[in-house]
Amino acid sequence: MIIENILLAFAEITTIKTLIFMMVGVAAGLIAGAIPGFTIAMAVVLTLPFTFGMPASQGLATMVSVLVGGLSGGLMAGILTGIPGTPSSVATTFDGFPMARNGEPGLALGIGVWSSFIGGMISAVLLVTLAPQLARIGLEFHPWDYFMLVMFALTITASLAGKNLVKGLIAGALGLLIRTVGEDEAIGMARFNFGNDALLQGFDFIAVLIGLFAFSQLLSDIRDPAMARRSLAERGTVHAKIEHVRALKEIGKRWTLALRSALIGVFTGILPGAGGSIANILAYDQAKKTSKYPEKFGTGIPDGIIAPECSNNAVEGGALIVLMALGIPGDVTAAIMLGALLMNDVVPSPSFISDEPVLAYSIFIAFFLATFMMVALQSFMLRVFVLVIRVRMYVLASVILGLCGIGVFAINNVEFDIWTLFWFGILGFLMRQFGFPLAPMILGVVLGNIAELNLARAFAMTSDLTPFVTRPWSLFFLIISVFSAMYPWYQAVSGKRAWTRYYGAVLSICLSLPMFMMGGIVRPIIGTALLLLGGFFTVKAIQKQAVA
Repeated sequence: MIIENILLAFAEITTIKTLIFMMVGVAAGLIAGAIPGFTIAMAVVLTLPFTFGMPASQGLATMVSVLVGGLSGGLMAGILTGIPGTPSSVATTFDGFPMARNGEPGLALGIGVWSSFIGGMISAVLLVTLAPQLARIGLEFHPWDYFMLVMFALTITASLAGKNLVKGLIAGALGLLIRTVGEDEAIGMARFNFGNDALLQGFDFIAVLIGLFAFSQLLSDIRDPAMARRSLAERGTVHAKIEHVRALKEIGKRWTLALRSALIGVFTGILPGAGGSIANILAYDQAKKTSKYPEKFGTGIPDGIIAPECSNNAVEGGALIVLMALGIPGDVTAAIMLGALLMNDVVPSPSFISDEPVLAYSIFIAFFLATFMMVALQSFMLRVFVLVIRVRMYVLASVILGLCGIGVFAINNVEFDIWTLFWFGILGFLMRQFGFPLAPMILGVVLGNIAELNLARAFAMTSDLTPFVTRPWSLFFLIISVFSAMYPWYQAVSGKRAWTRYYGAVLSICLSLPMFMMGGIVRPIIGTALLLLGGFFTVKAIQKQAVA
């Protein structure tokens, strides 16, 4: 029966007309993702009206194609100009742009393309095989759990700050403060607007992001008249040819990093409201913390491209898992997909795959095919896009700034958003000059609203603080938050202090507790494995101490 449904779905998707729509969708997504300020959600929304007259499977396949293309399109702008095309490609710029400036844009783009492909394929496999099982995890999360998840994500600030820890923490705190400006979403109270109606709406995240990254980078690039007359290509040896073979070899050497980052992306996608903007920074942070050479991150190494790109392309697979199995949209684009399903009188639920097997498998197959199309089309488009860095910097800066302004204004049609871009561009430029890292500030802006909203929901239910430590998932994230915050200190004194030998053992033993609290069959088994692993690490640490 399953084989028959798959064949029927395959027959629906592989019609000439549907394949053409999918190719156009992927191309449109790539273009939308490459334009700073033009979000993936905007591209999918604009696609929705064109699908009204299509059959359900064809319309959804087209939207999935735009989604897959948009996720990968952001890396083009991020790597070649240092400006993330989408919020989910922020971390890609940390190493992608330095690698391009070091004279290897072809390698950086190749690694980005194939990392996106691998992340998409891993999430597609999990989408097909584990949708009902993995989606149940999303139902277990309550406000306390979400808040502690964000606290864990905020500990990334320490590692993103590098050697400038104090400046990084100041930047992160400033990002959180910026997110509090405007109307409180929980109770509707105005805050820090000083009687100004424009400030009442708060600062649009995309405008802040583009101002900090794009405008500040452009100001840095053209402040010297001599440098402004040169192109980026003149600052290093540039090859227009994308180095696919070399990129695959680099990813092959780091296959465990690619797999781990894709799994982080899928898990983040399952959590409603998390999305790619959190997933790619989480994956980058974990790659840096587990690396043997963390000091090289930010200088243009393959690890810093592989981790965020594998993760952000895997996010939508996770979001579609929870959408199809439970009808809960994992992010904005999944919410639009939900609207498309409802428009076709299809209500996602735990029985969706059994009730609408052909349509469900059509979405699975479309996700697979769109991922392959993304590689083929992006490889062609990147050859043209690489030529962008041969344009003189002052011309390129003018064009990019114009596109940024149009993109920011088009989101809400609000003039204040353009001023937001301008002032945060000036702020970002000053922060660059005084050595303040921008990444922690962006993290604060991204996560501040999620943290505040879920904390308000938690206290609306009860003023008791015990759920933060008695709920298994909240305790789980609390434990890894503490150990994550300590990690930079541990890394600095590893091997020099006796306590560092027991770091892994204590972490494993502590994580076993929430696993046992979750109950069931599988999770206590995982808890037992963690407990045994902690015991093994303890014995090894004692043996090393005895030898020393």
